[in-house]
Amino acid sequence: MMKELNKTDVVLFGELHNNAIAHYLQVKVAKTLFENKEKQLIIGAEMFERDQAEILQNYVKGNLDEKEFEEQMRLWNNYKTDYKPLLNFAKDHKINYVATNVPRRYASLVYKKGVEALDTLSLEEKSWLAPLPFPYDKNLPSYVKMMDMFKDSNHANENFPKSQAIKDATMAHFLVTELQPNNIFLHLNGSYHSDNFEGIGWYINQYNKNLQVKTISVVEQKSVESLDKEYLNKANFIIVVDADMPKSYE
Repeated sequence: MMKELNKTDVVLFGELHNNAIAHYLQVKVAKTLFENKEKQLIIGAEMFERDQAEILQNYVKGNLDEKEFEEQMRLWNNYKTDYKPLLNFAKDHKINYVATNVPRRYASLVYKKGVEALDTLSLEEKSWLAPLPFPYDKNLPSYVKMMDMFKDSNHANENFPKSQAIKDATMAHFLVTELQPNNIFLHLNGSYHSDNFEGIGWYINQYNKNLQVKTISVVEQKSVESLDKEYLNKANFIIVVDADMPKSYE
């Protein structure tokens, strides 16, 4: 896997957020990519939002101490166990770490009021999003599946997949914007944002068709002896974890 990843431009590491093995392997992948002397490593993550990108940069550059950083950031509940080790690896080795995700309040705005509501935002707020209007294909299987999953619930309206799409588009936009020649960009995201070569990967292709993208997806199975059929071709590389493994949170 690492031989292939070292040749690419972008690695989308699709995790299960509470899978401790996935987070351990993210660090291992990052350390191996960092050893590549021909390409410089950049790291980015869904877990950090664009309006706090400067705070993240200041921490990685050593301009903020750990206490200040953790007080100022909107950190996920599992930050200390699951994301802090890789962030501190980046800090220790002066690796650029990019906040890529849309501030969640704007994804919520799209869900409640539609994409048109984004036009009411200030210029500063729009700078934290993918450029508007962003591309959108409601027929992408992942977005169709979202609608099908919630068709019998109150979530079932056409804005629901759009609220996910603004996340995918924004992550792809800032990934492409930050990527420089001779870089490898390792991006951490929930697997549903990159599975089946859709989501972030689809948007990367909209913004820059010349980039080579490889995907990883973590799946859990009762048996790790063979891959369940439902996961075939889900990603370039599929990491199968025993479903009985302890979770970092329930």
